[in-house]
Parts: sequence; structure tokens; C-alpha cells
Amino acid sequence: MSVNLQTPIDYLKGVGPNRADLLRSELGIQTYQDLINLFPNRYIDRTRYYKINQLQRNNAEVQIIGKLTGFKEVAQKRGKRLVANFIDDTGMMELVWFRGQKWIRESLKTGQTYVIFGKTNWFNGKFSMPHPEIELQSEHERHLRSAMQAIYPSTEKLSNKGITNKVLTNIIQQLFLETKGRFVETLPDDVMTELKLIPKSEALFNVHFPKTPELLARAQFRLKFEELFYIQLQLIIKNLINKSKIKGLTFDSVGDYFNTFYKDHLPFDLTNAQKRVLKEIRHDLGSKAQMNRLLQGDVGSGKTIVAFMSMLMGLDNGFQCCLMAPTAILSVQHYQGLLELCKLLNISISLLTGSTKASERKIIHQNLESGELQILIGTHALLEDKVKFKNLGLAIVDEQHRFGVEQRSKLWYKNELPPNVLVMTATPIPRTLAMSVYGDLDISVIDELPAGRKPIKTVHRYDNNRLKVFKFMKDEIALGRQIYIVYPLIQESEKMDYKDLMDGYESVSREFPMPDYQISIVHGKMKPADKDYEMQRFVNGETQIMVATTVIEVGVNVPNASVMIIESAERFGLSQLHQLRGRVGRGAEQSYCILMTSHKLSQDSKTRLETMVRSSDGFEIAEVDLKLRGPGDIMGTQQSGILNLKIADIVKDKDILQEARLHAKNILKADPSLASPAHRVILNTYRQMSKYRNIWNYIS
Repeated sequence: MSVNLQTPIDYLKGVGPNRADLLRSELGIQTYQDLINLFPNRYIDRTRYYKINQLQRNNAEVQIIGKLTGFKEVAQKRGKRLVANFIDDTGMMELVWFRGQKWIRESLKTGQTYVIFGKTNWFNGKFSMPHPEIELQSEHERHLRSAMQAIYPSTEKLSNKGITNKVLTNIIQQLFLETKGRFVETLPDDVMTELKLIPKSEALFNVHFPKTPELLARAQFRLKFEELFYIQLQLIIKNLINKSKIKGLTFDSVGDYFNTFYKDHLPFDLTNAQKRVLKEIRHDLGSKAQMNRLLQGDVGSGKTIVAFMSMLMGLDNGFQCCLMAPTAILSVQHYQGLLELCKLLNISISLLTGSTKASERKIIHQNLESGELQILIGTHALLEDKVKFKNLGLAIVDEQHRFGVEQRSKLWYKNELPPNVLVMTATPIPRTLAMSVYGDLDISVIDELPAGRKPIKTVHRYDNNRLKVFKFMKDEIALGRQIYIVYPLIQESEKMDYKDLMDGYESVSREFPMPDYQISIVHGKMKPADKDYEMQRFVNGETQIMVATTVIEVGVNVPNASVMIIESAERFGLSQLHQLRGRVGRGAEQSYCILMTSHKLSQDSKTRLETMVRSSDGFEIAEVDLKLRGPGDIMGTQQSGILNLKIADIVKDKDILQEARLHAKNILKADPSLASPAHRVILNTYRQMSKYRNIWNYIS
């Protein structure tokens, strides 16, 4: 009888109800399948045995054969510790236990030969090993042993309750005995042959009990490929289903709105990248399927004009359009920018945010339902049930990672047929992450800046260069330019941040006194009305310097501001530094970004600052950010429950990811329904996964 991998973990010999509860709550292990997919974090070479006189003072993990010669209890501040003398034929060391002493005293005997394993410490002229793994040499030689010993993920609670690495290894060993190490193959023969992959059963055995480092590497490759292959398969199938099943609202023609705007009112020539993206959008909107496209473009690359021209295609076909942004400031800015363009074309456009007056809301609701209102811009307020469109044809979502999945899906149900969807982001998402998180969306990238934009010059200066920086600021102000000075904002230490900001404001005020200079200040503790007033003064050019916390990160557009000074730049993440830098460089003048730091910098901070000085390419910066921070942080895990991968790592394994996506694409291209006998194994595995484990519901 074959063992069902969906069997609850409680039934595995050696586990029992208490251990099962702990494994469930601490590691999420519910079934045999989950246990077999608990992959090791790292491996230790257990083939080598050290002599006590060979030990180095380097905290290494070592394995030693020897005998216990006696125990003593030593009093300490809280409770006592148990210390044993351990000898071999070259010397003596101590073994130390801070808990579990009763069990140790009862189960360990002096005079017998043991194998100990653990980290060594050098203290008071001798070596010691706290809480060693310890077993009789006779037992040690009997076990299923491999050259490399697997070290599994663990938690403090598991260690405290006695579920050590050794216990985990033993129950995984038991699972292999019960299943006889036979596991169903999940990849087709042709892929296995082409990539020289080892079979599933061999891979699983060697990832837990590797016979050699070579076999371990092959096992890891095989399992990483499989995991990424099925994620990509799932995403591509989802995209194909969207295209075939979800009927879209077709925009048959490009008409007067679009053509008149293109010929007579376009404020500047489109870049080739913008033209290419518009073509891709036009193609989607003309197909019978719902558009689901992600538009990526750096700050200032001209996404808004592409979004507006896409809306004009919607209006030309008799549909309404909406644009949803994450903050009121950003919605207002979109609205003000588009209002001027809409006036030229006689298009009705409104703004709806949390602070819209009830009387205005009522009119907006009526005009939306009657179809009189053609374009609605707003915040989350667009998602309210009261907001009903007559016929919404295109929904544009700006910075969508700031909205939850459920929030976004509310827009889809405003119609009988879901609207076409364009998602925009100025946070460049590295290709590997985009392929995994947005693999079900088609992706367009605007990868060139509009003509006449000069790249921003970025420099890194230490605090002791401040006088030179002040001199530079005065020169720029004399040329009629404006300057941002930004201080970090870290919620936990609001008092400290506020103090930094106020200290900074005072030293700037001393250096730039009134009436020759005017300074605005903006921070989170101000009332919204005061904030807007100060922002507006800066936008109108009444103040030359804006001292602010990161509230100015999104949205504010001041073409005359040419210098961005970022204080304590080491306290910012890379993508945040890049976003802040994008606040300048909006006019035709040369702009500058100055990163100020102290001399004390960690290695990661140095890497971030060097990257900023070297590159202005948002995608390159995002790749470095991804390497430094890992995928969860970049996407904001709370939002997207990002990729709970079991063994692969989308940063380190991006080559395997590309290989996996290519194979998944080619297989589905040749056989979309996976009906061919050669692909039956894929279809069965895919169904099993969908049935037992909603592994895939984390995809956006």
C-alpha cells in the first residue's frame, strides 16, 4: 500500500499529538507532504572528527569522539548550570547545559564513548560546548548517515520543547522508511532528459540525506526547477484563461478624441517607448479579451500621458474611465494635470476623495450613473458601493502595490463585464520579481526619459562637507532655483525624527536668514491644511527651500526645484532614495541630488549609496535593492503575501526561473490543455496542487 502524502502528520511514528501541534503551529507542517517539503537551510560536514587539541578559537561546529569523566553543578545569577568534563586522548574540554539538567544526569553515563557535536566556545583558557548533540558511538554508527548533515529551520519554542534538529532528522528518516522513499514523478520525460534532471525520489532523498555534495547540488536544482516551473505554469494558464474566458469590453476604433488630441494638443513629442506601449495597449483593447496590463516606468518617464491617451480610446468607444491613486495628494495632482487637457477636448472629469463634500458627491454619483461624467479620478473612495458607473470601460490603478487584492477587485464588479485594467507603477520591479508576482499580467515598460530631460547628477557627501554644500545651495538659489532638504521618518522614533528635523531647520534658518531667503517646512504632525499651504508656497516659488520629512516622496511636481538634499541618507532604502531623487530633474535645468551621511556606514549602506551615485536606471537599482533586502520587503509583504517559496530563491535562482518560465510557455503553446499523453504527468500534478494546497492564491 502506498502512503498518502496528505495523511496528517500526527500519524507518523515518533510524532504523536503534542509534537504534531507544535509542528503545525511553529512550521506550518500539517501533512506528510509538508514534512517532506521542509527543506534544510544549510548543511554541515559530519564526515570529519576532530581531536580536542585540534580545536581553533573560531566558534566552529565540530564533531568529537570521547568520554565523560564527571559532572558538577555551578551556581549562577539565575538557577544553576550543569558542567561535564569530556576527554579524548589529546586533552579535556567542558560540556555545559543551562536547562534539561535532570534528563542529562539520568541518561548520560561516565566512562562510555560518545560522539558530541556543536559549537565550541573559548572561555577562561579552555574550550567548552553548550548544549551539544550527544549520542553513544555505537548508536551513531547505526544511523542513516550522510556526508552532509541537514540543518532544518527551527524556532525557539521547538528547541525549548525538545524538537531539536536531531529529532526533525529522525522523523524525516521515518517518513522515508514508511514511503520506502518512493515519490510520484512530477515532470515529463522530455524536460527531464533535456535538462539532465535526477528523478523526484532521488532528489528528495539527497536533499535531506545527501550522499555527496554533487548529488546535493543536482537535487537542489531539480527541486528548485520544479517549484518555479509550476508557479510559472499556473500564472501563464491564468493569463490564457483571462484572455479566453473573461470577455473584455472591446474598443473597436480610435476616434475623434484620440486623434484630435494626438494631432493638435499633445504637449510634447512622445518617446519611442511611449509609442510602443500605446501600441501594446491599443492591441489589448481591440482584442476580445479583458486587458490586464502592468505599466512600469521610472519617475518622470511619462506614464500619465499614456494613461490619458488610453482613456481617450475608451471615450472614443462610448465608455467611461477611472483612475485610482493611493493618496489624496496624488489623486489631486493627476486630476489637476488632466483637467487642463480635458478642457481642450470638452471632456467632463471629476475628482472624488475622502474629503469631497457630500453635496458634490451627490452630483458626481448622479452624473456617473447617467453617463454624463466621462472620467473619474480618485482615491479608495472610488471603491465605495455607492459609486456606480453607467459603463466603465477602463480602470487605471496607480501604484497598485499600495492597494490590497480585495480592494482592487471591487473595481472589477462595477459592471456586468469587467473593465479593462491598466496598472501603473513608478517603483521599478526587477524582471525576476515581475515574472513571479505579476506573471499573469502582460508587462509594458517605458524605459526612456522624454527629450530635453538631463540626467540628475548624484553625489555622496559626509557631514563635515556641509559648509561646501551650503555654498552650493546659495549659488543655485542665486540662479533662481529651489531646493528640497529631506529628513528620514521612522515611525518608532517619531520624537527623535522630529528633533532631527527641527535641528536641521534651525541650522538651515541660521545659514539662510530672512528676508533674503524664505523656507517652508512640512512634516507629519502638521494639520493637512497647513501642510497644503506650505506645499503651495513652495510650488508657487514663494519659498526657495523646502525642509520636509518623506511626505514629499510621492507626487509633488515642482519643475523649478533642481536640488534634492537627503539627510542621513544611510537610513533610507534604495527604492526610497530613487523615488526622492525623482522629485527633481523635472525642468530643463541640470538637477542635483546630494546624499549626506555620517562617516559610520554599514556595508549595505555603502552599496546603496554607491549604486545611487553610479546609476539612474530604476531597474538596475531595483535589482540591487532586491539582492540587499529580499523579495518580501520590496513588495510589502502585508499586501501580496509574497511568494512563500519552499526551496527556490527568486534572487539567487533567477536563471532557473527563466528556464522554468520558458519551458512552461513552450509546453502550453504546443498543448494549451495539457491533453497529450506526454504531458499527463504535468496535468495530474497541477490538479493535485490545486486540489490539496492552494499554494497559488498568493499571486496578485
